[in-house]
Amino acid sequence: MEPKHDIATLDDIKLLVDTFYTRVADDALLAPIFTERLGGHWTAHLEKMYRFWQTILLEEYTYNGAPFPPHARLPVDGSHFNAWLNLFTETVDSLFTGEKADEAKWRAGKMAEMFQFKIAHFRNNPGNIL
Repeated sequence: MEPKHDIATLDDIKLLVDTFYTRVADDALLAPIFTERLGGHWTAHLEKMYRFWQTILLEEYTYNGAPFPPHARLPVDGSHFNAWLNLFTETVDSLFTGEKADEAKWRAGKMAEMFQFKIAHFRNNPGNIL
């Protein structure tokens, strides 16, 4: 096995995303949510995630979009976000080490936190439109 290095290239992003979503697809709690939402469109989702993380971590601006709206009405709660974040952190730690790896975990934690607050807001204010 190669020694771990930091996230530095698009190939690193692809390895992270592909490994993470393989684990999501095998997770008893998360897989049904993703399978129902994505159906047969996993490839398109992965491509979008490559661009998202490439933009966030490598500052190569290939993603333009709003990440929250597709998640606003998902049937998820804190247990789903905890599972997602744990899998993401484990995936990063199993593949990489360094500043960008730490940043990826930090950003994922902040996104999970923000998405939980926003989902709760939309559930408590059903008249709001995205």
